[in-house]
Amino acid sequence: MLERLELEAFLTLAEELHFGRTAERLGMSTSRISQTIKNVERRIGAPLFERTSRTVRMTPIGLRLHADIRPGYDQIDAGLRRATASARGIGGTLTVGFLGAAAGSLTLRAAHLFSTRHPECEVAFREVQLYEALGALRSGEVEIMIFIGPIEQPDITVGPPLITEQKVLAVPADHPFAQRDSITLEDLAEVRLIRMPPNADFPRELVERHIPERTPSGRPIAAGPVGETWQELLSLVGTGQACAQCDASVFHYYRHRGVEYIPIEDALPMEYLPMWLAGKTTGRILAFVQAALELPGGD
Repeated sequence: MLERLELEAFLTLAEELHFGRTAERLGMSTSRISQTIKNVERRIGAPLFERTSRTVRMTPIGLRLHADIRPGYDQIDAGLRRATASARGIGGTLTVGFLGAAAGSLTLRAAHLFSTRHPECEVAFREVQLYEALGALRSGEVEIMIFIGPIEQPDITVGPPLITEQKVLAVPADHPFAQRDSITLEDLAEVRLIRMPPNADFPRELVERHIPERTPSGRPIAAGPVGETWQELLSLVGTGQACAQCDASVFHYYRHRGVEYIPIEDALPMEYLPMWLAGKTTGRILAFVQAALELPGGD
């Protein structure tokens, strides 16, 4: 019975047909690989490779041995990877929710990287809306969500920012602000801001940051109509019924006739963060967040 190192050396050399590349892949010295292959050949009782100063080729016995043991080795290796992933909480299906196109793009790219590293774990997706997102997380419809901050809820764990964008104000194209290069938060006293539905699961900290009732100096901001989705929001803005704070990436993903985007020069940036239920941190959640952190974020 061959040991694991002997199997790996034989199978890798069969792929590379080069002792140096085989040693590099396995993190060993070339002499160690050469000695290991010689040990295997002594145990088999015949050469498995033909060596010259320029080439390495498999013998007929080597080819037959490779054909016989490769499927079994792959099956054992896959079983070990699944067991390890299960022990780390990475197996199964990870359902990821996201808000908006920028977060959706990042989610898909992170899922691709995650899946190459953890093929034993499937990734499912669900686009969430502003008014329902936290409810989807709390009900278990999604296990992790890429959503806007700040979130300061005791039952929700929040990870580091994945996307950071400048905040802009979406205004009707014929609004006086549309002719300006930028505005300030005090200027919000001159507009009506779109509101969330009364029954929306939208924490107070999000309302204060993104749909404020007053400017920093205390001036009231008029309440506009209710909008539940990005398309509703932009339609309301485009028809002149209200304005809305959003991130600059909306300009790239949600072009809408009749809507202009004006930077808010003194507003805190809009951040998209990973979040999941407190006390339910799993290996697959952490692995997905790690993959997302390694990707370029906002525009």
